[in-house]
Amino acid sequence: MVLKDLFFNTESTEIFVNREDINNFLNQAEAAQRVLSTHQGAGHDFLGWESLPSDIEDWTLQRIQNDVQRLSTRCEVFVVIGIGGSYLGARAVIEALQSELSHLIPHGGHPLVLYAGHTLDEDYYAQLLSVLDSHDYGVAVISKSGTTTEPAVAFRIIKHHLEQKYGKDEAQQRIIAITDAHKGALHTIAEQEHYTSYVIPDNVGGRFSVLTPVGLLPIAMAGYNITKLIEGARHAQHIYRNSPAGGNAALQYAAYRNALYNKGFKVEMLTNFTPALRYFSEWWKQLYGESEGKEGKGILPHSLSFTTDLHSMGQYMQEGERHIMETVISIAKGKQHVGIPMDNQNLDGINYLVTKSLTEINHCAEQGTIEAHRDGGVPVMRIELPILNEYTLGQLIYFCEYACGISGYMLGVNPFNQPGVEAYKKNMFRLLGKE
Repeated sequence: MVLKDLFFNTESTEIFVNREDINNFLNQAEAAQRVLSTHQGAGHDFLGWESLPSDIEDWTLQRIQNDVQRLSTRCEVFVVIGIGGSYLGARAVIEALQSELSHLIPHGGHPLVLYAGHTLDEDYYAQLLSVLDSHDYGVAVISKSGTTTEPAVAFRIIKHHLEQKYGKDEAQQRIIAITDAHKGALHTIAEQEHYTSYVIPDNVGGRFSVLTPVGLLPIAMAGYNITKLIEGARHAQHIYRNSPAGGNAALQYAAYRNALYNKGFKVEMLTNFTPALRYFSEWWKQLYGESEGKEGKGILPHSLSFTTDLHSMGQYMQEGERHIMETVISIAKGKQHVGIPMDNQNLDGINYLVTKSLTEINHCAEQGTIEAHRDGGVPVMRIELPILNEYTLGQLIYFCEYACGISGYMLGVNPFNQPGVEAYKKNMFRLLGKE
């Protein structure tokens, strides 16, 4: 089979769920799809992401490109300030597409993207400021309210540094605010300081915002094709919103994971054999954890990166408590080729591999792992992509978002709120003496 689009493979799951169960959950997925499409479910006022790929206009993409061109000529580094959904989606795409050694490799005229606002660690900010002392830089600050502690602290520190380094007028030209259209502290600051601004739509929650300027501007700043990203998402939108469960990978994914959850598989391990997908896994964990972990319910999302983690967590995956399901993101083809040279002594015993590409070896490791985990009692689903690029990542993002909305409704929760996130903030404010 020549893979052209995202494909959902359940062949290593079938022994764990019978056909009657799957048909029942596919019917539930179609019922949830009707609730989602008619905007009748809980949280329906946060469904802007569902039509976002087709709603976003070419002039918005062009405006982003214009700002990227303007800042790329004066910035070696671009700092993205945000936390959770305000930065994870962009980082997931950027790190999936860039070199693992990007900090050592020229960026073709595009700045190196760094991150702030996702931590309160003092040493991190001292190190970041040291980098910014010696490099020209710009900033995108991303927050609907402007008062979330982590990004607010980061922005105040970096704004002060930027103004000290360049002066207030030049600093204003190097800051882009992505925030609420009408209200909030950051909206007010952006208006007062005359920053270039983009809007976070009112009906799109943070963890679903990667296909808004929240994600698109940093991705474009890093040098990647946001038009192709949107095209891939549009293709996925057309398929998943209009296809019945039998031909709908997103509905099938939601159905299988809920069927397995119903059988006691309470943890979903997202794994991959491509290190570049590490931050995609982090975005996916927020998407599903924040959407489903409510009311004493929800599959716990976790992730591992293979083959690296097979040498640390492989034992537990193989023989630990059998409450884990696994979803593998599988990439059919690499973008480059590296061969294994012949060695006449062959002391390491790997001359038998010299006729094979690293991609072929990696795929054998992947298939061998899937078979071992399945035989060890772990149901394994596989999300297959033909290659890792902007178009396929657009498909994958929309696939995950759409399946998440369906799965949350199947679980009986509101997938679009996050009431539990406020608990730690209240305690932190109390301990800091905030009135």
